[in-house]
Amino acid sequence: MRRTTFTTLALAAVLLGTQPASAETATETAKGWEPAPSAPWDVGAGVRCDFPVHGEPVVDEVVRRVLSTHPDGSVRRVAYKGDLVVRVTNTGTGASYDADASGSAVVEHRPDGSQHWAVHGPVLVGVGQDQGSLPRGLYLVDGVYTMEISPTGYKSVRLLHGTTDALCDRID
Repeated sequence: MRRTTFTTLALAAVLLGTQPASAETATETAKGWEPAPSAPWDVGAGVRCDFPVHGEPVVDEVVRRVLSTHPDGSVRRVAYKGDLVVRVTNTGTGASYDADASGSAVVEHRPDGSQHWAVHGPVLVGVGQDQGSLPRGLYLVDGVYTMEISPTGYKSVRLLHGTTDALCDRID
């Protein structure tokens, strides 16, 4: 389940609960990596899926490393990596799916609030109605791809090689 390169998610992002640090995590921290825990989240019916959804990390060993900053000191480029499994639950029925979002990404934060993501591996991506190149939904996007997020939140996913898994269908 370990994927090592440069990272994301999340989406994702997306971040709080902590897991016990492993020896590997401690070594990574010593090399400039810091924990980037994911917070549980909730979205109402119709926002991503036709029903309300709750997401909560069940494995969260994501770390981040700031690669560069803007002149004002704010983060410009940051790398993410590490194991992340999010339990996605239809809160109306209790149906759930454990989504392995253990991809890696380098995220560029632009002064206008937009972002450019260069991703390898699976990342959880939520898309609102008319807010992305994918239809409204919650997806596990896997492979090699880029994602542009506009200042208004529009997400444009460009798969170089990969797949999208519609998680709303898995928990309907």
